Amino acid sequence: MATPKTLILSGYGLNCERETAHSCRLAGGSTVDVVHLSELTGGNVQLQDYQFLICIGGFLDGDDLGAGRVGANRFKHSVLSSGQHRLQDQLREFVEQGKLVLGICNGFQVLVKLGLLPALQSTLGHQEVSLSNNANGQFEDRWVHLKGDTQSACAFTQGLERIYLPVRHGEGRVEADRDLLQQLLNRHQVPLQYADEHNQATETYPLNPNGSPWGIASLCNPQGNVMGLMPHPEAFHHYTNHPHWTRLPYQQEEGEGLLLFKNAYQFFND
Repeated sequence: MATPKTLILSGYGLNCERETAHSCRLAGGSTVDVVHLSELTGGNVQLQDYQFLICIGGFLDGDDLGAGRVGANRFKHSVLSSGQHRLQDQLREFVEQGKLVLGICNGFQVLVKLGLLPALQSTLGHQEVSLSNNANGQFEDRWVHLKGDTQSACAFTQGLERIYLPVRHGEGRVEADRDLLQQLLNRHQVPLQYADEHNQATETYPLNPNGSPWGIASLCNPQGNVMGLMPHPEAFHHYTNHPHWTRLPYQQEEGEGLLLFKNAYQFFND
């Protein structure tokens, strides 16, 4: 198909829209629109006109009101200007149509609170896991290695065995019953895990910055068209984004984070 239209939501403290839009364009996106969430609820922008939705990171609601809870409530309770549908219903239809949704950091938190991830239930909208404060109780701003699950159906991580990205969050620890988390691992719905130098998943700090069990850094739905992750791929779109770029042996200008966005646009051509 033609290059999909990409919608990036901003507002209420989210502040990564420019680098996310730039990453999309570098990866092949030709129509990339950044809009305030109120543009959707007000009816000025129609979600169904797009094929790729990105919920970005930043400091949603000042990171003071619970990981993504208020952001999720805006989707749940905002009635579109037509008065006929809630924004959450429109988003659920978007997912069921097989379109792509990517949630980064705050965006990941919102998707989890909305029940769009990990979506083990056949009916979307039931929250199954949560994201809570980092185990060490402090904000983490560092770079991490991530192990990719090559058997995952996730559209964004196809072919990725390992990737290097920055994290910057205070609430990124995945919490749920360990049996449920084990089920997600067995079903390959954990496309990325914090890893050590041997590319093995780890719970050891600081390699795992938040203490997530089994090093869980991301989740996807069973179909693989919805993914959320705590690391920021948009923050590594060029090799000079890395603070040690003059000492790193990069042979190309592209940062590793672009791989996720390239996979997204490739998804529409497969």
